[in-house]
Amino acid sequence: MPRITLTSVLVDDQAKALAFYTDVLGFIVKNDVPLGEHRWLTVVGAGEPDGVELLLEPDEHPAARVFKEALVADGIPFTSFAVDDVHATYQELAARGVRFTQPPASMGPVVTAVVDDTCGNLIQLTSPA
Repeated sequence: MPRITLTSVLVDDQAKALAFYTDVLGFIVKNDVPLGEHRWLTVVGAGEPDGVELLLEPDEHPAARVFKEALVADGIPFTSFAVDDVHATYQELAARGVRFTQPPASMGPVVTAVVDDTCGNLIQLTSPA
């Protein structure tokens, strides 16, 4: 059966994305391979060095930018990441100046919050309620 080993988030600037996803969210670099103007740049969870890789993929295709802008305009997260405690994560990140478009909210069995990744995406954080 198929397994998810790689997924991506479309970013407007790989260097800025790398700083946000590592310095702010705590991911670690798995691959950083120069490919001309861009890089094959993946990160993984700090406690999961062999886990699913997140490719910080340039949003160079014109349709990608239109898609991202439409999602942000409608307040729709591009993807979702699990955290142990959304409330604690929200407090920690907000204290560091991270912008949220949705504070923690109970959604049945989970609590969610939505963060602006500074690279053109909204990212949902979730934890059990």
